[in-house]
Amino acid sequence: MNHGSPELTLDLGAFSLTFNLSTVLMLVITAVVVFLIAFIATRNLKLKPTGMQNFMEWIMDFVKGIIKSNMDWKTGGRFHILGITLIMFIAVANLLGLPFSGIIINDQLWWKSPTADPTVTLTLASMVTVLATFYGIRMQGSKHYFGTFFQPMSFMFPLKIIEEFANTLTLGLRLYGNIYAGEILLGLLAGLAGSSVFGFVGAIIPTMAWQGFSIFIGFIQAFIFTMLTMVYLSHKVSADH
Repeated sequence: MNHGSPELTLDLGAFSLTFNLSTVLMLVITAVVVFLIAFIATRNLKLKPTGMQNFMEWIMDFVKGIIKSNMDWKTGGRFHILGITLIMFIAVANLLGLPFSGIIINDQLWWKSPTADPTVTLTLASMVTVLATFYGIRMQGSKHYFGTFFQPMSFMFPLKIIEEFANTLTLGLRLYGNIYAGEILLGLLAGLAGSSVFGFVGAIIPTMAWQGFSIFIGFIQAFIFTMLTMVYLSHKVSADH
């Protein structure tokens, strides 16, 4: 597991930006895969869905159920596309590192799940927080929105600010921790398999078992992230909050 990450640093004078090329590559691949799934599933729509269209409509109904469990559809319907995009993108991102886990070129890790990078998961969580704040102000008004930070007592304001940061951190780090831990174990099993013939034989069953479990975890974490996103949005935009 002693390997680095391919990086590109841009010197902008007063400051510099460093990009993890592996993460950028995997994010692009994830976006392309999600686009292809959506395109193939919707390119030939029929009144009686079959195949990929049936799968896509199931995802739409599943996300609709998540939204309706947190807020009324009149309020939450505008977040339907967001939920579909999140659950598909995160599910694909979580599973992408499993087939070719641990591809290393010139002692640099190039192939991994992008959600095994905390920068990606915390960015997604921050985007959710910013979006929830935007819609909270837009739908409730700035006076009502910022007034909730002082309810039920004004001394709650510091705790409400801490809660905002805590929600963002837990949303992002929960996803990162689960996916990163899974890929670490897969890397260890791959190392065992490559150590000797006996190591290869001994690693077959644990690797297959953990691959299956990782697929389950990947889908569950995509569901949890989408569910919590809708919970946070509901707290910001619903009139009874």
